[in-house]
Amino acid sequence: MSGGDMAKPLLGHRSVEGDPSVVPTSGRTIGVLGSGDFARSLAIRLVCSGFKVVVGSRNPKRKAGLFPSAAEVTFQAEAVKKTDVIFVAVFREHYSTLCDLADVLAGKILVDVSNNTEINHHKESNAEYLASLFPACTVVKGFNVVSAWTLQSGARDGNKQVLICSNNQEAKHTVAEIAQVMGFTPVDMGGMSSAREIENVPLRLLPAWKIPIFLALGLFSCFFTYNLVRQVIHPFIREQKNKFYKIPVEVVNTTLPCVAYVMLSLVYLPGVLAACSQLYYGTKYRRFPDWLDQWLQHRKQIGLLSFFCAALHAVYSLCLPMRRSHRYQLIETAVKQAMEKKMNIWVEEEVWRMEIYISVGIIALGLLSLLAITSLPSIANSLNWREFSFIQSTLGFIALVISTLHTLTYGWSRAFDENQYKFYLPPTYTLTLLVPCTVILAKVIFILPCIRQRLLRIRRGWEKGRYVKFVLPSATGEYASGETSSNV
Repeated sequence: MSGGDMAKPLLGHRSVEGDPSVVPTSGRTIGVLGSGDFARSLAIRLVCSGFKVVVGSRNPKRKAGLFPSAAEVTFQAEAVKKTDVIFVAVFREHYSTLCDLADVLAGKILVDVSNNTEINHHKESNAEYLASLFPACTVVKGFNVVSAWTLQSGARDGNKQVLICSNNQEAKHTVAEIAQVMGFTPVDMGGMSSAREIENVPLRLLPAWKIPIFLALGLFSCFFTYNLVRQVIHPFIREQKNKFYKIPVEVVNTTLPCVAYVMLSLVYLPGVLAACSQLYYGTKYRRFPDWLDQWLQHRKQIGLLSFFCAALHAVYSLCLPMRRSHRYQLIETAVKQAMEKKMNIWVEEEVWRMEIYISVGIIALGLLSLLAITSLPSIANSLNWREFSFIQSTLGFIALVISTLHTLTYGWSRAFDENQYKFYLPPTYTLTLLVPCTVILAKVIFILPCIRQRLLRIRRGWEKGRYVKFVLPSATGEYASGETSSNV
């Protein structure tokens, strides 16, 4: 990028006048040590937010053209002298090069924005290491979870949270004010001991998605193998027919709805197990087992993966008629019917089955789309708790019921056809019905007044076997106290 392009701010100047939520610190001089990508993006964002920026570089003449013209690029020692708040945008291994500036940096606020290449790569965090090198300075960890692209494009196009930690409250407040003026939301993470965890945040790859993804891959592998045996291996062994061409599309398309359907039921199964636990122990204050607690926390990711598989299934189904093998089979069927002089091949039952099957499938996919959309934070934040619960719980259960109807209309009466049991293995859709039907049956039982009222009382704080004190007047006019069980 040319110097002229970098001289033009990517964002217009942001006025903070009249905005009570933003601290008016514009005009303050901020220092930036470093000339890498993050340092340049940080300087641009600071300039656009109304700050005066002084960039410290070992080669100021060579690096000046990379920064906006409003930023002053000078030697590191000169930049440090002109400001009290300095962003240290250099790698950890280069911290030692700043030791010559120790006297000039004394009393300054150093904002460490660095990250590691591996989780817990060093015994101490980068911020703690920087603080040990410059004990006369106040070190604040922050801005490391924000990317260079977010700094240039603006907080509205990325994560607005900036995690901040330090042992000095005043320094944290100063950096929080700067982050707020830049358009970000500062989050106080406590003392410097939190720096290690903050530095690990950008290095984790979808931490909440690992278990759901492995679950989806495991289900896909099992169902894919099962369908492969039934649709490809069986005809090859029993009838000597080569149907390996079905593997890329048809076998995959048979597997995807199985995974989507079972994953959707797994979203609501932990809620059933939690309700059973509360009914059994008669309290809501007993902690769930760790595996159930983790399961409850991953329901959102499991539901989104269910929608993903369902969407792929819809796309694959639309592509089925485009296959060359499908065209050959159509021509072959037409020739056979012509040779047998069959003029009318209309089967009323099959026509109705497919019409209902497709219609119910579209409705189920539409409901899953609604569930997926409302799972997005930007949409979920615009809903109150009752609206969110209605969509995710009530409409989600309806989506499970409609998906069950979709599966049943696909199977129809073929579950009772002995020719469908290849290698004595039942059709795949019969296996997928086990978990969803269990969830639906349990939900229906919970609707019964006797069960529903008891569960509602437990969730409002009632406990089985809890004793409560009572006071009754005695025959002498005095009051006698006693205890009774809350079961009475």
